[in-house]
Amino acid sequence: MTRDLVLHDWLVAGIALAAGAAAGLLLRALLRWLGRHAARTRWQGDDIIVDALRTIAPGAALIAGAAVAGTTLPLTARVSGFVNQSLTALLILIATLSAARVVAGLVQSVAGARTGVAGSATIFVNITRIVVLVMGVLVALETLGVSIAPLVTALGVGGLAVALALQDTLANLFAGVHILASKTVQPGDYIRLTSGEEGYVVDINWRNTVVRNLSNNLVIIPNGRLARTNMTNFTQPEAQFSILVQVGVGYESDLEHVERVTLDVVGKVMAHVDGADPAHEGAVRFHTFADSRINFTVILGVGEFSDQYRIKHEFIKRLHERFRAEGISIPAPTRTVALHQDEVPGTPAPHPSVPPVPHQREAPPVPHQREAPPSMLADSGR
Repeated sequence: MTRDLVLHDWLVAGIALAAGAAAGLLLRALLRWLGRHAARTRWQGDDIIVDALRTIAPGAALIAGAAVAGTTLPLTARVSGFVNQSLTALLILIATLSAARVVAGLVQSVAGARTGVAGSATIFVNITRIVVLVMGVLVALETLGVSIAPLVTALGVGGLAVALALQDTLANLFAGVHILASKTVQPGDYIRLTSGEEGYVVDINWRNTVVRNLSNNLVIIPNGRLARTNMTNFTQPEAQFSILVQVGVGYESDLEHVERVTLDVVGKVMAHVDGADPAHEGAVRFHTFADSRINFTVILGVGEFSDQYRIKHEFIKRLHERFRAEGISIPAPTRTVALHQDEVPGTPAPHPSVPPVPHQREAPPVPHQREAPPSMLADSGR
């Protein structure tokens, strides 16, 4: 110190710290009020920014009060420089955390707005957060006088070794980035793999893709496998698609009448059932002369993949009821089986109304027993 501390120095430093703390509390109350107003808007970006400022603003006010208090104390140039560097580095770290939160929140908001679902791809969120944090830490170290050139060199050499040891993990990471960048799969899409896994994409993170099937179970698929396999995306390029329902009517039915009735049922289902596509124009296509009926296909439109089961359910119920009212039959397959008895020569054929009587199997002949010689009978009588 350049001189001894007196009461006036402690008083001024205390006032500076108290002023910084009071400013921090005032800013926190102000940001809380701004947060309530930001929650009423449709844009999520203002909520993210206000939430990040709640962390940096009170901390910056307190650090500013500490810096003012340090200038009022009779410190040496070396101690004063160290205090200023430490407070600056601390302020940079707080600003870095707030910036990482803002950037990650904005990326998640943009991803959610593009996909139309609440969940988003966390791989981009995590990458941006890590990049911002690493840059902030390097700037803070540079502020403290630590040379970052050897550190960057060491990180480069160490990164090569880590890359060789974590080939599968890095392959999944870059596969996830490629999937999102190519826009082949987005969170909220319904996909089906050739191996049988299917469901809604919940999230694409740095290692795997999370899929929720219709049973509400989560299926975890590595990004590398997802990028290599054949896949059907039922949401791209649009969620609406057509489904086929197979129906059959008897040969005595008037096909023109059957077509009119079926299209009328299709129109009512498309207009009144939730999940149907109202703009879809139904179609009926006869295609097969089967054994006991004429088969045709009905083409229905649904809003998304999971709606097809409800649409099929309602359509089959209403079509069955309408066919019964119109007298249109849906015959079941029938078979006629003729049984013929083999004719035996010399045996009259049985009357058609009399069922054939099965023949009783004759008992096998009893083997002939030889009589015992008289000598043996005499011996037995003794």
